[in-house]
Amino acid sequence: MVSSVVHAGFALLLAAGLLGDYYDRRALAVVLAIVLVPEADSFLGFVMPGAHRTVGHNLVFPAAAAALLYYDTRLRERSALRERLADRWIAVAWVGLFVHAFAHVSLDWIHLEGVNVFWPLRDRFYALNGEVLLSTADGFVQTFVDLQTDPETGGRAVDAGTTGTTETVHVNNPVEPRDPDEVTDEPVNRIFPIANAGWRLYLIGTGLFVLVARRLQDRTPADGER
Repeated sequence: MVSSVVHAGFALLLAAGLLGDYYDRRALAVVLAIVLVPEADSFLGFVMPGAHRTVGHNLVFPAAAAALLYYDTRLRERSALRERLADRWIAVAWVGLFVHAFAHVSLDWIHLEGVNVFWPLRDRFYALNGEVLLSTADGFVQTFVDLQTDPETGGRAVDAGTTGTTETVHVNNPVEPRDPDEVTDEPVNRIFPIANAGWRLYLIGTGLFVLVARRLQDRTPADGER
């Protein structure tokens, strides 16, 4: 699975580019909290099958939150949020939603069984697997979406990487390291991943580098250095 450390590393990159003048420790802490909190759905696995990668890993809740935020801050004559929060925190909220969608949900979408993208509107896991290429022999080729035609009825079906539902999909995690229905005498091995692939270690390192670089850039030069 994509570790929380990798999610945080990618979040640091996006936050550094999107927060602008609002980039500081408090804003960064809020963004990181928004990115990491969804992992708490692992604990719901004890009461809901397939809760991990479902409750906190869909795009329905972020889309609804973005719609409400836009309505309150852009369309209403009197914004309830703007009356209570400074503009900087409205900006941080937008960045947090964007970072959650791209640094967390989307990263998990491309790994293992994917995520339950449209839950609770639709209970279906999708994994973003495939490739897009230009070939001198085959032309434009994409395998992310498979268009299938039934030879008997002629009906067409679209497969965008469906992997199952909450009843059939279980993504191992430190809280539930194996499928609850799996019966085995093997001892439980709870693995807390950090970086189990080179590109993930690269994201962590790049995120930390950007954090340090941004810190050094924000330092006010001494009078003799101006």
